[in-house]
Amino acid sequence: MKIATYNVNGVRSRLDVLLRWLKEDKPDVVCLQELKTDDFPRREIERAGYGAVWHGQKSWNGVAILARGQDPLLTRKGLPGDPDDSHSRYIEAAIDGILVGCLYLPNGNPAPGPKYNYKLAWFRRLNGYAAELLELEVPVVLAGDYNVMPTDIDVYKPERWREDALFRPEVRAAYADLIDQGWTDAIRFLYPDERIYTFWKYWRNSFERDAGLRIDHFLLSPAIAPQLRSASVRRKPRSWQHTSDHAPVIVDIEA
Repeated sequence: MKIATYNVNGVRSRLDVLLRWLKEDKPDVVCLQELKTDDFPRREIERAGYGAVWHGQKSWNGVAILARGQDPLLTRKGLPGDPDDSHSRYIEAAIDGILVGCLYLPNGNPAPGPKYNYKLAWFRRLNGYAAELLELEVPVVLAGDYNVMPTDIDVYKPERWREDALFRPEVRAAYADLIDQGWTDAIRFLYPDERIYTFWKYWRNSFERDAGLRIDHFLLSPAIAPQLRSASVRRKPRSWQHTSDHAPVIVDIEA
């Protein structure tokens, strides 16, 4: 089973890019982030062969899960722990015996400040819920844009990012705490020492210079981690016209 995560940076404005990539790569499951709409293009996605569940929000945020040839079974919208949280940043569905959580963690800039505090609070909620998922002892995949570079190897010129909300010590510690629960970072597990990026800014030829960040991650529960066969960043769509500043990431899980 090929499971992908892709921050599309506007599903309506970049629908042609998304559909082109789906046709070329044919992933079985797709986690989308930053939909930036409450009007999800369901019909277009269905015509491409995918069922979908989504949690949208006008102009901001938004997450969705697609499944090729079937409808995902929705199990949750939103993280527990804050009933007043209006951000559409988490959705979860069951697909072929795997529980798939799709997340879009807050950016948090400028830091310090209220947006950074919200990011840390959201991260604490994620870590608490992730621990509950592990207690189920079922196959779980938590995929998405975590907006964190876990280590220096995950960012081009790390010295320039020390005070950024994606790289501050508190955020990196929160991610490390998540891993320490027993989750497997798929990319880093397979490529422990390799510089691999999933995001490149639009300016200063960042993609051409490979001046990127690794902020899109796959975390696998112990019940599914042994079935991991491969993981890769699909850089090609990042080179297309009018594309997202992220590239899709895919893991191959042995069914």
